[in-house]
Amino acid sequence: MRPDTPADHTTEAERLLRTAAQYPEDREQLLLRAAAHLELAGERPRAATLYDDLLAGSPDDPQLVKALKAANLWEYGHEAEARAIIEGIRASVPADAAPWEIVTETLETHDELEQAEAAATTALTTLLPESSRDIPYATQSLVTTRHRVRRLLALPHDTWDTLADDLHTAEVPLDELHDPKRLWSLGSSDPAELKAEITRLRSELGSYRTALSRPFPVAVLHWPRPELDELLAAYPELESEYPTYEAHLTDLEASLRELAQAGTPNLGIVPGTVPSYEAFAASESTSPSQAPLLPQYATTLAARGLATPWPPPRTAPCWCGSGETYGECHGGA
Repeated sequence: MRPDTPADHTTEAERLLRTAAQYPEDREQLLLRAAAHLELAGERPRAATLYDDLLAGSPDDPQLVKALKAANLWEYGHEAEARAIIEGIRASVPADAAPWEIVTETLETHDELEQAEAAATTALTTLLPESSRDIPYATQSLVTTRHRVRRLLALPHDTWDTLADDLHTAEVPLDELHDPKRLWSLGSSDPAELKAEITRLRSELGSYRTALSRPFPVAVLHWPRPELDELLAAYPELESEYPTYEAHLTDLEASLRELAQAGTPNLGIVPGTVPSYEAFAASESTSPSQAPLLPQYATTLAARGLATPWPPPRTAPCWCGSGETYGECHGGA
C-alpha cells in the first residue's frame, strides 16, 4: 500500500534510511527517495539535510540532487538560495533531462514562466539533435512541459511544440489540455462542462510528469529465462504466477501498458535474480514461495535505482533481451 498521510510518508522515509544503512552501494538512490517522502510529509528541513548530506559526498548525479534541493528550499521560504542553485545548474548545462525537468517545473510552479521556458529550451537544444525524432523516454516529458509553459505564455508553436503534439497519445489534444482558460470552466454550474473538464484534467494528470523529478519508477518485475527456470525449480508454488516464460513476458508488457493507460507515470522494469530475491525474503522473514512478496521485491529493487525506464524508444533494443528492437518485438503489438 502506498503512503497516503504525512505519518505514512515519515514511516516510509525512516524505512528507506534504515535500508540505506544496509545497502551502502545504493545509498544515493535510497536517500533521494527518503527525502522525497519527507517532503510529502511536510518535513522539508529534514529533506534538505539529506540533500546536503549527499552533496557533501560524491553523488553520481550532483546536478539532480541540487535541483531537488532547490525545489525543496523554495517550497519552504528559501527562495534566494533556491534561485542561486538553479542559476548554477543552468550555467553548468547538464547533459541529463532530469535536473532540467525539475528546474523547469520549479520555475513554472512559482510563476517564473519566461525563465521556465528559457530553461526548457536550453535543455532541449543541449539534449536533442536538431533533426532527431526518436526522443529518449527521459526527455519526452520535458518536451511536454515546455509545450505547457509556452501555451501559458501564449507563444506560437515551434518545432518542439509540434513534436510534443506528435508524442502525445491521449484523446484530448495537448493544446486543449494546456489551455490557460480551461480551468475557468471549473466554476461552471453546467454538469456537462464540469464532466468534460474533469476528463481533461484526468488525461493531463496521466501524462503530467511528476516522477521524473523523483527518479523512482513504478516497476514491474522481469525474470530472465535462466532466473525464472531456477526460481520455479526452487519454488514450484509460483508456477501459477509464471506458467511459461513467454507468458511472463506477455503479461509484463500488458501490465505496463495497462498502467500507462491508467495514467501511471514513470514506469520501469527491474530484473530479478533468485539470490537477491531469497535475501529479500529473508529480510522480510517470509518464504520466497509467497507470491505477494514479488511486487514488494520489485518495489525495493526500484528504490535502489535498478529499474530501466519503460517504454524504450522503438528503435532501441527490446527490454526482454531478444536482440530485436522494441518496435519489432514487444512494442510492435
